[in-house]
Amino acid sequence: MPALTMAANLPFKPESIDDRIDWFNNVESSALYRMLPANAKEYVKQAPHLLEYLHILPVNTYGIPLFLSELKKDLKGMKNPNLIYPVTENIFVHILQDPNDVRNFYIPIEPSFLSSVNQYVPAIEYKMIDLIDALETDPATEKERIEVLRTMLSRITAINRNGVIEGAETTPGAPRSSGAMGRLMTFLNTDFTAKKKEARRSDILNVPQTPDGRVILTPAEYRAIEYLLVRDKIEMGVLKPFLADSYIEDITCDGVGPIFIEHKVFKGLKSVIEFTRSDELDWFVLKMAEKIKRPINYRNPIVDATLLDGSRINIVYGTDVSKHGSNFTIRKVNEVPLSILQVIESNACDYYVAAYLWICIEYGMSLFVSGETASGKTTTLNAITTFIPPENKIVTIEDTPELTVPHRNWTREVALAKGTGEGTGESGVTMFDLLKAALRQRPNQILVGEIRGTEGSVAFGAMQTGHPVMSTFHASSVEKLIQRLCGDPINIPKTYVDNLNLVIIQSAVRRPDGSLVRRMLSVNELVGFNPETGGFSFVAMFVWEPVTDTFTWSGKGSSYLLEDKIATMLGLPEHRRAEIYDEVEKRARILERLHKAGYTQFWDLFHMITKIKKQGLLQIGG
Repeated sequence: MPALTMAANLPFKPESIDDRIDWFNNVESSALYRMLPANAKEYVKQAPHLLEYLHILPVNTYGIPLFLSELKKDLKGMKNPNLIYPVTENIFVHILQDPNDVRNFYIPIEPSFLSSVNQYVPAIEYKMIDLIDALETDPATEKERIEVLRTMLSRITAINRNGVIEGAETTPGAPRSSGAMGRLMTFLNTDFTAKKKEARRSDILNVPQTPDGRVILTPAEYRAIEYLLVRDKIEMGVLKPFLADSYIEDITCDGVGPIFIEHKVFKGLKSVIEFTRSDELDWFVLKMAEKIKRPINYRNPIVDATLLDGSRINIVYGTDVSKHGSNFTIRKVNEVPLSILQVIESNACDYYVAAYLWICIEYGMSLFVSGETASGKTTTLNAITTFIPPENKIVTIEDTPELTVPHRNWTREVALAKGTGEGTGESGVTMFDLLKAALRQRPNQILVGEIRGTEGSVAFGAMQTGHPVMSTFHASSVEKLIQRLCGDPINIPKTYVDNLNLVIIQSAVRRPDGSLVRRMLSVNELVGFNPETGGFSFVAMFVWEPVTDTFTWSGKGSSYLLEDKIATMLGLPEHRRAEIYDEVEKRARILERLHKAGYTQFWDLFHMITKIKKQGLLQIGG
């Protein structure tokens, strides 16, 4: 994306730096470097821009930050944080206290963020214009685009290495015949012609150059400019550090002002990166929408889409529908989904809840994970997919892809919004269409990202014909879930509702210490509809106790699903049906042992469950 004039509103007055060039090329010459702990010295050696940041930080006021390679959960209670952790090999984040606000500061430290390299950018972009006419390539992938950009940069720069001028060290490239200017301008996401008209001659002449016109840079400046160009022309611009940070859950821009984030450890934080003008913000969201191939305009001002890394983004453009101006929200997804054991680690449920769900899912019960926004519904749904028998065929249906299923036989369907297909016509493919198509694909389980409209009737039709359906739903209780199912626009007949076997009610709750946590408030079995009273019968199998933060198996000995459905399915005689509860306890112990043995990752747990099943350790009533 093109470079912005966005401000980095640092929460302190930067200290002046003396002899920057000397220590920037030789970090060990810095007195501050010699004061750093051993792990910080290693980071600074690989990323000298980090040392520059530490030089402008008023360490006499704040002290030298604590350097951590990873963030542990016990940091959640830190009152006055002052720490730095790595995001990538060259991006770091400083979490700094704000004594005047409940939100502390989130400060990305990038190669280009604080270095004085911006003075070189106009000259370098100006010189790239001539190279575009001399190149003929049609880069199809992001990797190819980055290589072309690096090649162009290497041809117009020279490196000053301790007083010796030499060619830039990067991927070599050769000029070719003309014909690709339009394509290159498209993937670079900038109008070089306009830049050529606007570039001032002083911008070109005031930077050091070789006799043949190459811009002279130090090695650190070259790396910083390379990072800046790739970040802004190819990737997601100033959002790169936020998207790369695995500790971030949500990224929010409410309009002109700072970018806010929700952090897994430090909760609500405010970034020092901010938009200072509404036109700047409008332009940024327009380019961002183009980048994800979902153009936005005043006629169609709202976009829901998925970024390349799988994160879910919502964009609202202009002041007509958003009085504070354009805004966007990004809900990040984990590259590797959380396993059910990691969910248990967070105390969202316990081993017995997981073991009960394991049996129900294995034997084809349909379930909804229900709750309000950001209550962890999708995380839970994804985690329990490891309980689906490994030999099953799975079909997932979503409007934006978020689910990851560990099974080999997995068909992944994604709805297509109107105007996003070839020719940008009005036709589209809805979740309703995909769900109807899924019924012809003979799946063992159907997973729907979220049921909220007419696709609900097809989902319940699938349940009636013996296709187990698992989905998320927006409702804070079983009663409200039933009300929504039976009302517009879903309109499920009341007599159909009990085809849904299980409802997990999940919520984000506030603990006595003020922390916000996600908990399964209850796991409920839907028993049936009483036509005489017009009411529904459901039994809470597990209930979360807020005082002790534990789970009570309140339905032990009275489970309709375990005794009347699963035990019957297994051919257990009535006098042996109580054995099904022993199986829950056995599987709870298996999960606990797997946890202690370290099989907590999503894929590792699935493979271990597959091995256990293959060894015949999950036979019930044998």
